[in-house]
Amino acid sequence: MDKSEALKYIGNLSQLGDCRHYTLTEGRARGMRATDIRTGSGLQFTILPDRGMDISLASFKGINLIYLTCNGETHPSYFEPEGVGWLRTFAAGLLTTCGLTYLGPPCEDNGEQLGLHGRFSAIPARQFSDLSGWDGDDYHYKLKGIIEEGYLFGKKLRMEREISSVCGQNVIRIKDSVTNFGNGPSPYTILYHMNFGYPLLSEDAELMINPAQTLPRDKDAVSGLNELRKFIKPQLAFSEQVFFHTMKGNIEGEATITLNNRKAGIGVGIKFNVHQLPYVNHWKMMANGEYVLGIEPSNVLCKSRNILREENSLPFLQPGESTTNNIEIAVHEIL
Repeated sequence: MDKSEALKYIGNLSQLGDCRHYTLTEGRARGMRATDIRTGSGLQFTILPDRGMDISLASFKGINLIYLTCNGETHPSYFEPEGVGWLRTFAAGLLTTCGLTYLGPPCEDNGEQLGLHGRFSAIPARQFSDLSGWDGDDYHYKLKGIIEEGYLFGKKLRMEREISSVCGQNVIRIKDSVTNFGNGPSPYTILYHMNFGYPLLSEDAELMINPAQTLPRDKDAVSGLNELRKFIKPQLAFSEQVFFHTMKGNIEGEATITLNNRKAGIGVGIKFNVHQLPYVNHWKMMANGEYVLGIEPSNVLCKSRNILREENSLPFLQPGESTTNNIEIAVHEIL
C-alpha cells in the first residue's frame, strides 16, 4: 500500500520497522554505540558506529545468519594491532571490514610493521547520522558516517560509509566512498569479511559461486577444492581452508554469491561489482565451536602488503583520488 494508506493503520512507524540507537553496557562491549535496524519484513541487523560502522548481529524472522566469535562485540579500545592481535577483538558478524592501507597476514613492508587485516574495524565513525525518512511511498533506513585512517607524516584515507535498507524489504545496501586526503600516494586495500554461521550454515547448506579462476591458498585448501561449495558437520579437528577466487561479472560487471540452506528455508545473496572488487577470499572453517563460512569480496588477493608490492599488484590512490564500492546483501526464503 502507499504511504497515506499505511499511515491509517499505525500510530507509530515502529509498528512497521524501526532504527534504534543505544549504548552497550556489558563486558568488553561497554560504552560502545550500536544501532539496530528492523525492516519489518523479517530482517534485523546491528551496526556498530565505533567499529567503523561494521555489522555484527543479523537475523531473519528470528533465524540467526552470522557467526560470532567467543570475543563477541568488543570495544575498539581493546584493539591489538601487532601480529595476530587483531583476532583478540574480532567478533566476525555479518561484516568486518579489513584495510584500508593493508590487510592479510602480518608482515614488514618498507620498514613498517603491519599486523593482521589492518586497523579499519577499530576506528570509530565520526559525524554518524541517521538520515532515515520517507522517499515517496517507501520508508528508507539510512545511516552515514566518516571513518578516517591516517596519522601525522603518514598515509591518510577517508571512507564515507552509507548503510541503507527499505522498510518491507530484506536487503542491506552498503556504499563506501574512499578518498586519499593526504599529500602523497597511499596504498589502498579493502576486504569485506562477511561471516555466516549456524543455522544458515550447516551440512545442509550449499554455496553458489561461479568464479573465473580459483586458487587454493595452501595444501589444506588443495584437499578441499572439489568440495568447496559443500559443507560438513562440525569436526573435532579441522584445518581451515582458504580459496582465492577471481570473479567474473555480467555485462555491467555484477557478480552474486549465494549461500542457500533448503532445510532451514533461507538463503543469503551477496552482490558486488567486479570492476570495484574483482576478488573473493573464501574462508571455510568446519571445527567444533569455530564453524564459519567467510565470503570476502576484495580489491586485492588476501596477501600481506609486502607480497602485493613484490608482485606489483598493490593498488594506490593518488592525492585527492576517490573510489566507490557498492555491495548488496539480500536475504530470501526458500519454499
